[in-house]
Amino acid sequence: MSAARFANPVFVALDTPDLARALAVAHAVKPHVGGLKVGLEFISALGPDAVRRIVEVGLPVFADTKFHDIPNTVAGAARAVAMLGVAMFNVHASGGEAMMRGAAEAITDVHPRPLLIAVTVLTSLDDAALAAVGQRGSSAEQVERLAALAQAGGLDGVVCSAHEIALVRKVCGPDFLTVVPGIRPSGSAPGDQRRVMTPSEACTAGADILVVGRPITAAADPAKAAQSIAQELSRTRP
Repeated sequence: MSAARFANPVFVALDTPDLARALAVAHAVKPHVGGLKVGLEFISALGPDAVRRIVEVGLPVFADTKFHDIPNTVAGAARAVAMLGVAMFNVHASGGEAMMRGAAEAITDVHPRPLLIAVTVLTSLDDAALAAVGQRGSSAEQVERLAALAQAGGLDGVVCSAHEIALVRKVCGPDFLTVVPGIRPSGSAPGDQRRVMTPSEACTAGADILVVGRPITAAADPAKAAQSIAQELSRTRP
């Protein structure tokens, strides 16, 4: 599976505790993007009803929950978020295969069943940061291990940086979903991200879904920023 199979692979990250602002941006960018993402700040501040409000905008919603706990706790949380109508949510692959399998099994009878993906290595981390927390080997090696573990646990794909897509494809095959944050259009500041690529570079690398936040949401005109990315992708994608 590649980004070319999606009419528009861009999901906009609505990472704000302001529901009115999130809804305004969501409606403004709706004609130019393929989906919306709500993260921990949004969910923690506003709760499940606000997630439902974003779902009602009418685009697929990625709930960036990053669950990481004992298997029973994550299974219960997974089922709860799946019932909100989101199209996709995630857990941390470093929670282990039993935790991921429990989450996958907990949502089997939810209709429609959302995609369940796993975070490999946060795009804010580089090799030095991983070494500081005791992780041996490179970020690429860790992504490879965790992607294989996620697939063994019955998940649909992973979150990884665009730099690791080829590794994920090698280990998990072409149909394993790759969701790629750390997307920065040419000329944008990287912010707290370390392993970044432009939208067109990430699509060329084989990303299925591109998560774009501040380059759109912090723009003076979010709709125009989203449209610009869509136009860039239309010129570079087959």
